[in-house]
Amino acid sequence: MSIKMNAGLITSRLTETKRFYQEVFQFGITFENEFFLLMHTPDHTAEISFMLPEHPSQDRLFHAEFNGKGVFLTLEVPNVDEEYERLKSLNIPIALELRSEPWGDRHFAIVDPNGIGVDVVTYCSA
Repeated sequence: MSIKMNAGLITSRLTETKRFYQEVFQFGITFENEFFLLMHTPDHTAEISFMLPEHPSQDRLFHAEFNGKGVFLTLEVPNVDEEYERLKSLNIPIALELRSEPWGDRHFAIVDPNGIGVDVVTYCSA
């Protein structure tokens, strides 16, 4: 069985979200219309979607807006130290400063326009 997955978030901040992921992480647009945005990582290996709340074309199941709590994204990068310096040079607020964890992760975190914590990580051996 082959399964491809992307996470979807319902947000009224579609424009800000698009700008954030394009400018900060160079995500591209896979598909976009007036209420839906599907973005991909620069290497096209992963996608994430965003949709306006309460859109009449969608079932009520997909109407409620995300409340900004209980979700995080992890972006794995080849060199987290370089990425940290790059984002700092862009004046992106850092929510969790760069650090190494005992289990091997080296990471920092920022927050996207929807209140989602974005953990930027390089996996290292412990």
